[in-house]
Amino acid sequence: MQAQAAASASKVAARFSYDSTQEVTLSGTVVSVRTKGAPGMMAGSHLLLESQSGVVDASLGRFGLAGYGAVSVSGGEKIEATGVMRTIKDKPVFVVRTVSAGGKVYSVRNEHGSVLTPQARERAGQKTGQKGESQ
Repeated sequence: MQAQAAASASKVAARFSYDSTQEVTLSGTVVSVRTKGAPGMMAGSHLLLESQSGVVDASLGRFGLAGYGAVSVSGGEKIEATGVMRTIKDKPVFVVRTVSAGGKVYSVRNEHGSVLTPQARERAGQKTGQKGESQ
């Protein structure tokens, strides 16, 4: 029983793991900005991007559009998003780590894929002397 629980836990961890060696950068146009996921989507904020491969669901996580250093984009804007493509809830999702828009780079996750809180982004901005965006 204990072995089954451990195997199940590792499957869940592997399914949601973030492997920075698989990162890619997508360029696209913002089709829609969503402050929370629709039914069947990963929780948190999302950008729907029109890229060369079609419309991509780009997950920004719970704090991507909120608080200090939040991503500031609107429909029709061209951006670049760096992250990892994953299958979550049987749907392809681009798990975003950084967004480049309007000459700024916004960090929404760290290199391990953990969502950055507004407080973490503010601390990082203070260390690097930036205002509003974080590296």
